[in-house]
Amino acid sequence: MTSSHAPNFPIQNSPRVWLITSAACPIGIALARAVLTHGDSVLLGIEPSDMQKTDEQPTSRAVEFTKFIQEEVTPGAWKQRCKVVALDARYEADDTSRTFSTMGQCQAAVAEAIQSFGMVDILFCCAGQAVIGTVEELAASPRTLTLVRSQFETNFFGPVNIIKATLPAMRRHRSGHVIVLTGITSHLGTPGLGLYCASGWALEGFVDSLAYEIAPFNIRTTIVQPNLEISVLTQPISAAPLLPPYDPKSHPAPLSRSIISGIIDRLNPPPSPPVSADQAASHGLNGNSSTLPHSMQLTTPSSVATPPPIVARLSSTPSASQKSSSNSSSSSLPQDARSSRFNKPLTPLPAHPTTILPPAMIQQLIQETVYAICAIGGHENPPGRHIVGHEGVAAVKEKLKTVSEELEDFVEVSGAADLAMADASMATGPVFMAMS
Repeated sequence: MTSSHAPNFPIQNSPRVWLITSAACPIGIALARAVLTHGDSVLLGIEPSDMQKTDEQPTSRAVEFTKFIQEEVTPGAWKQRCKVVALDARYEADDTSRTFSTMGQCQAAVAEAIQSFGMVDILFCCAGQAVIGTVEELAASPRTLTLVRSQFETNFFGPVNIIKATLPAMRRHRSGHVIVLTGITSHLGTPGLGLYCASGWALEGFVDSLAYEIAPFNIRTTIVQPNLEISVLTQPISAAPLLPPYDPKSHPAPLSRSIISGIIDRLNPPPSPPVSADQAASHGLNGNSSTLPHSMQLTTPSSVATPPPIVARLSSTPSASQKSSSNSSSSSLPQDARSSRFNKPLTPLPAHPTTILPPAMIQQLIQETVYAICAIGGHENPPGRHIVGHEGVAAVKEKLKTVSEELEDFVEVSGAADLAMADASMATGPVFMAMS
C-alpha cells in the first residue's frame, strides 16, 4: 500500500482488537498489515486447507501468508500484537459432530483473542469462494451439488457461525462492530454466478436482520461490497462442466465464464512470446535473468505445455484421455503451471488469482477495499452498507433505478387485489348514489 493511499482510521481512545477470518487471503493479509501498522492488535483465523500442500507443494496462499508472518510479523514489535489460530467456520449440514466441532473452534478463536488482547472490537469476515456455472449445470450431478453446498458453507454458514460465537463477548462489553465482505453481486443477478449471488444475498439478509437485534447492545454491522474483480478474483474459483445448451458460441446471454475471462484478460494480458537468443542479443541482453525485465524472469519447464486461453479453461470439460492421464501427469507439474486445472473443473481450485494475476496486480485491486474497511472499522456511526468504488456505485444505482421504474409501471397492479380497498369502495358506492 503506497503512502499516498495510507488508510485513515477512525479516532479511538485506545488501540482496537480485530478478528479476521480467512486471514491468508489477499485482503486478509493486506488488512492485517494495515491495522498492525496503525497500532491495533489482530487475531488471524486461518483455514487449515489454505496451509495444506497440494501435490507436495504449498498453496499460493500458504506461501504469501508464511512470508508475511516470517518477514513482517515475527522479527519486529508486531509479534506481540498478532496471534494466529486455526479457524474453519464451515460444517457439513448432516454431520452433527462436525457442527459442534466447528462452533467449538469459533468459540476457541474468540477466547484466544480475549485472553491475548482482552476484547474483540471488530470482527471482519472475508472467507469466500466462487462457483461458476448455470443453475442447470450446478444441478447436473451429485458432484456439482457438492460444489453448491460448499459454496454456501463458505460464503454463508461460515460467517454466520463466527458471528454467533463473537456476539456474547461483544454484548458483555456492550460494544462491537461486525463487518462482512460480500460483493455488488448481492445487488445484481449475474448469469453463470447464480448460486454465488444467492449465497451473498443470504448473508446480507442475515446481517440486515441481525443489525436490528443487536443495535440495543451498541453492536454495529456493516456490509462491504467490492466489485466483481475483488469478490471473485481474490478468492478460490471452481467451475462446473459446461452443458451444450449454454455454450457461449450459441447462447446469447453473457455468462460469467466469458465475463470473468474478459476481466482476467484485461487485468493480466497474455504473456509475450519468448525472446530468442538472436533477439536478446540484438537488444543487448546477455541472458542473465538479473538483467531481464521482471516478466521475463519467470520460466516454465520445457515439459509443461502452455495453458489454454482462460475462456477455454473455464468452459472445458475433460476428455476421456485427459481424465485417464491427469492423475499420472499432474504430480510432476509445478502448481502454478498446471494446465489441467480447469480441465478438472469439479475440483475446488487453490487461490486462483495468485497464479493468474501477479501479486502487484492483486495489491492494486484490493487497495481501495482495504482503505474502506480501515476507515469504517470501529467507527462510532458506521454505514450499514458500503459499496467500494465508483463503478460499483454506478452499477447498483442503475439497478435500483430500473427497479424503481418497474415499480411505477406496475404500481396499479400491486394494489389491484387489495381486498380492503375493494371493500371500502363497495361500501362507499351506495352512499354517493343516495346523496346524488
